Amino acid sequence: MGASKSDHFTDHQNELAILTKALGHPARIAIIEYLLKVNTCICGDIVNELPLSQPTVSQHLKELKNAGLIKGNIDGNAICYCINEAGFEKIKGFFEIITLHIEKNKKECC
Repeated sequence: MGASKSDHFTDHQNELAILTKALGHPARIAIIEYLLKVNTCICGDIVNELPLSQPTVSQHLKELKNAGLIKGNIDGNAICYCINEAGFEKIKGFFEIITLHIEKNKKECC
């Protein structure tokens, strides 16, 4: 069996790609923004905040959780979600490197 394309990149690069890909949909951005706004673990409220069906919201929550951007705990029949700080620290570090490079090398390009 051949190597997948992701095998040609570092673990760090693959991890960042998974994290940023999970943010690549406006519904997921809206979910993150809502979790930041309420600043607490929430269970079923997200469906009421988005113009999407419950199964669609569940799929977006699953993508964010699998990427490590949110955490989910089972509370009775519901899963309560909150921000996973560790996932965002990785993204923050990546963008800090980019920002420092841009600030250090403020040259015109192209």
